[in-house]
Amino acid sequence: MAVTASHAQRAQPRISELDALRGFALLGILLVNALMMASPYALGTIDDPGASTFDRTVEGLVQTFVAGKFYLLFSFLFGYSFSLQLTSADRDGDRPVPRLLRRSLGLFALGALHAVLLFSGDILMTYAVLGLILIAVRGCAPQTALRAAWIVYGCASGVLLLVGLASLVMSDAEAADLDADLVAGFPDLIADYRGDAADVVRANLAQLPDALLAIPLMGGLVVAAFLVGLRCAKVHFLGDLADHGARLRRVCLLGVAFGLPGSVFMALATSGPLGPRWAIIGQMVGTVTAPALTAAYVCGMLLLMRTARGARVTAVLAPAGRMALTNYLSQSLVMALVFTGYGLAWYGRLGPAVVVLGAIALYAVQLALSARLMARHRYGPVEWLLRTVTLARIPGGSPGERTRSGSGEAL
Repeated sequence: MAVTASHAQRAQPRISELDALRGFALLGILLVNALMMASPYALGTIDDPGASTFDRTVEGLVQTFVAGKFYLLFSFLFGYSFSLQLTSADRDGDRPVPRLLRRSLGLFALGALHAVLLFSGDILMTYAVLGLILIAVRGCAPQTALRAAWIVYGCASGVLLLVGLASLVMSDAEAADLDADLVAGFPDLIADYRGDAADVVRANLAQLPDALLAIPLMGGLVVAAFLVGLRCAKVHFLGDLADHGARLRRVCLLGVAFGLPGSVFMALATSGPLGPRWAIIGQMVGTVTAPALTAAYVCGMLLLMRTARGARVTAVLAPAGRMALTNYLSQSLVMALVFTGYGLAWYGRLGPAVVVLGAIALYAVQLALSARLMARHRYGPVEWLLRTVTLARIPGGSPGERTRSGSGEAL
């Protein structure tokens, strides 16, 4: 079933803002995942006793401005792209549900391999499972999707805050004892990640249940972001940015006002001077307020993209966003080669400052490589594989059609 010329003419051009937002999200995801893959202490409730003040400051900045925000940005983009996939299926004359179910299955398979072989903190399996909700509500009205997002967010936030408040029942001594129990297992974990390939896989499998537990715990916020993205796509939000300047500025300011204090509190509770009994409530407050800062990031980036300088930023970020899935998985591959027994086995040997600097360097390389690849090809390699599974056939298209595709094919 080759793509015909008439089909190519009907195909929607890519939405550069959507691709650029994906490219921006890749940086935040990389910073968090790099720290988590580098050390058992990173971004958790337990302080690394060997960390310097500078390392603690760097980790605190990542906690404040990055942790918990960018997976929600990807979730919003996932919901937005879902609507584009529905449009693509309708344009192709395909039944949307079987097509989307195949895509979910492909995402889940990629996520399972990613979690077992490279990084147990995979997000693809979460998207594959929770994305079934989008399939179920695909026909809802835009305002219904928005109201449902608020309801889901409210319920999820209530549960998370109750968990956090319950943790305050502990004394500092009791919380310290729990942390000591966790730390007691770190030497074995470090030995496994510095061991051979079988040791690395065993360590990933051992951590996988905790990662899967995050699906029901954090899933409410992910679903809420899905629904907001779906709503925005249904009203063609990114196509009418010129009419939303005042709203974008208002959401940006409100997002910072509501989201930043919660993120600062989370950083102070987990990487700062507050006692160990505050770590869990800090994480919960930071998680609940993270969507506000995520919204500020989205609106701030969209406002920037409307300027001449922002157009250049868009041109740099968009190619990486077009192959976001390939870049996401390749980030984990590179970090696994650096931190585990697959390669250098530097797990637990580098401080947060060095890890963050290395992650930024890796991101710069990905931006450059993505620009070269997307100038020559229509899809990234993993995007092509996922599209093949989604369509249940080899994707067609002539070289002249490389850039004429809607933005719903990437993660």
